Amino acid sequence: MTDLAEALHPVLPEDADRAALAGRAWLPAVAGPAVVAVRDGRLHDISAAFPTIRDLCEAPDPAAALRAADGPAVGTVAAVAANTPPESRDPAQPWLLAPVDLQAVKAAGVTFAISLIERVIEEKARGDAAAAIAIRAEVTALVGDDLARLRPGSAEAARLKEVLTASGAWSQYLEVGIGPDAEIFTKCQPMAAVGTGMEAGLHPASSWNNPEPEVVLAVASDGRIVGATLGNDVNLRDVEGRSALLLGKAKDNNASCAIGPFLRLFDAGFGLDAIRAVTVSLEVAGADGFRLTGSSALARISRDPADLVAQMLNPHHRYPDGAVLFLGTMFAPVQDRDAPGQGFTHHRGDIVTIAAPGLGRLVNRMAPTDACAPWRFGVAALMRNLAARGLLPGRGGVSPGG
Repeated sequence: MTDLAEALHPVLPEDADRAALAGRAWLPAVAGPAVVAVRDGRLHDISAAFPTIRDLCEAPDPAAALRAADGPAVGTVAAVAANTPPESRDPAQPWLLAPVDLQAVKAAGVTFAISLIERVIEEKARGDAAAAIAIRAEVTALVGDDLARLRPGSAEAARLKEVLTASGAWSQYLEVGIGPDAEIFTKCQPMAAVGTGMEAGLHPASSWNNPEPEVVLAVASDGRIVGATLGNDVNLRDVEGRSALLLGKAKDNNASCAIGPFLRLFDAGFGLDAIRAVTVSLEVAGADGFRLTGSSALARISRDPADLVAQMLNPHHRYPDGAVLFLGTMFAPVQDRDAPGQGFTHHRGDIVTIAAPGLGRLVNRMAPTDACAPWRFGVAALMRNLAARGLLPGRGGVSPGG
């Protein structure tokens, strides 16, 4: 089995000394999670000030609030990260968790031209990887391979829709790719995401699947975009290809949502413009010696991140605990792995590394969903744990109406 602990380093952004980095770590001493701040290569427990990442993101200036919060040291980032992989973990020592908790976990689909084309291929292939090559050529001949300059919802997009409909090539994926409404779906439930160093889940019924390296935005309940991290929106291409109504089965499975390593809160030195310019890299390293690399440049996204957030959270869609939003990916691997014409699919034990200079490295090993650690610590368990630690009394609240 490929060594996950060895693949974890380095974990922090290149400019970590200037970044406002927040995360979560499991503390065995309290049998629960802590909100941690990264300072000089060490993790500090700031749960007394912010019991949840949600509370931190709701602050008027989360980055400033993080920097002002004080708390005891938990350990070095390197030591806690090294203790995170389940097969080498000392259960008496802290380990990393996904850096989100009570927020809704949402995702935007078909936000890049290349992923749009691949989704149309999935639909037409009905989950058959072998049929995808011929269909890819057919679809590309009809719609081209560069839709990045076409603004979704524009008059030009409407005219293209008319042409494709007349030729019998229109697709539900083209509708959300170039139409006025973005695809926004629920990736998993709050508290269900796994962090860096953990195993990420693939449903064993799938024989055609891939990682989806993405930027994930943190959004406060009032719509402010307050930070960003990395994510793997693990996708079962054969399941979604059979029917778009199986999106939940393709996307929301045990350990199938990976987020991390830390949440970088926006400040004067790092904000949404930095995200618009970021390139996310991907590496898949298999125990069989297989290696796949790729990248996804946010500059080529078809819908601006702020527009996607506005379509997710608005007067028609409320999230009182805020939300995190996967922005989508342009990476759609077609490199053959097992046999000519079969394309790429994961093998058990693949190490997936998703990285960006300003956000660090998210590293996970792929495993069957029923072999990954089962999700047991949910919202109710968190509330009971925080109450037992004296971190909830007197924090106030809001009325049901606002």
